[in-house]
Amino acid sequence: MEERQYLSRVRAFLEEKGWEYEYTEEDGLGSVDFSYRGVPYHIWEFEENGERGAETNLYHGGRQQEVLGDYEEELIREMKRW
Repeated sequence: MEERQYLSRVRAFLEEKGWEYEYTEEDGLGSVDFSYRGVPYHIWEFEENGERGAETNLYHGGRQQEVLGDYEEELIREMKRW
């Protein structure tokens, strides 16, 4: 059985930076949890009405925000700003 890995570009970026993270996958959706400078961050993929996206607290540590479209690129762009 072939296992598909989601959030692959986000995980590759985290590995490139040497940041530890936890990756889980459920129902064909990926989830990444990691800490940066002591702040916990989360990225959860979702699918709604046939469109994939991610919910994350990358932009505001205490608040969730949805990202649609090429969400992995958008999330990586935000993390590069740190």
